[in-house]
Amino acid sequence: MKSRVVGILGHFIAVLLAGSGFHAATAVAAENYPNRPIRFVLPFPAGGATDTIGRALGQKLGENLGQTVVIDNRPGAGGNLGVELVAKSANDGYTLLMCSPACAISPSLYRKLNYDTQRDLAPISMIATIPTLLIVNASVPAKTLKDLLAYARANPGKLNYGSGGVGTSNHLTMELMKSLARIDIVHIAYKGTGQALSSVITGEIQMVAISPPSALPLLQSGKVRALAVLRDKRISALPEVPTAAQAGLPGLEVNTWYGVLTRAGTAPQLIDRLNSEINKALQAKDTRDRLEGVGVEPAGTTPQQFADFLKTETTRLGKLVRDSGAKAE
Repeated sequence: MKSRVVGILGHFIAVLLAGSGFHAATAVAAENYPNRPIRFVLPFPAGGATDTIGRALGQKLGENLGQTVVIDNRPGAGGNLGVELVAKSANDGYTLLMCSPACAISPSLYRKLNYDTQRDLAPISMIATIPTLLIVNASVPAKTLKDLLAYARANPGKLNYGSGGVGTSNHLTMELMKSLARIDIVHIAYKGTGQALSSVITGEIQMVAISPPSALPLLQSGKVRALAVLRDKRISALPEVPTAAQAGLPGLEVNTWYGVLTRAGTAPQLIDRLNSEINKALQAKDTRDRLEGVGVEPAGTTPQQFADFLKTETTRLGKLVRDSGAKAE
């Protein structure tokens, strides 16, 4: 009996020692982190808002950490290729993901995904919010949102809008506008928002909902016109453009958000370290100036705050997907 008790006690002590060894090793890994380049996966093509924000953050994060942050654009399947890559990476904090509303939309849009956002990814921090602009080709006769809606009602099915694909945030934004305004406009899906924007410029389609970083150079050239900011306040980069409510369509408020995640199972100490460094990078004046100059608002959170937000957004956007009838192609 005595030997059995000693055996059990010995096993218990071994478990405790093993556990303390694990935590000690994790603490050392966190203290030495990073000792090699960090891969920052952006699941959309270069040139868009994801790329603009990701590169600004990556540069400052690399400076602060004393390591290179390698930007890895991995577009495809509505952002799912890049997300899956991170969801199946090592849980060592060396592979990060830039997440946008696509992460919250995909679970409802696709019948089957090769990953589970809640199970396979660990939120680190929200990093930015960005308003959505409704822009039209310069040849469209409407000078205001009210004019555009009146024209659409008088000419059902005659106006086209573009998106980066079925179920993308700019698709759902325009479907929300259709529902609120009770208008009939036709959806043209492209393989990316950049293609949709190009078609607005050439006049193949009349309008698109898009973020300021992509639209500002074109607005300045006069090739397109912004009719409304789709949120509750104007933006400093375009102070003359009214909100949708001011322009006659209350309720059309769509803020795009961005956040950073990594592989689930990454040590909490590493998550906390990355959260601290990311928030420090976002608070730096040069980073803020760079982002705010293109209409992006830096926004840092705790990992738990971002996790709670992501869960709420997945529910909210899932309802929008179902209500719109959108199906992944």
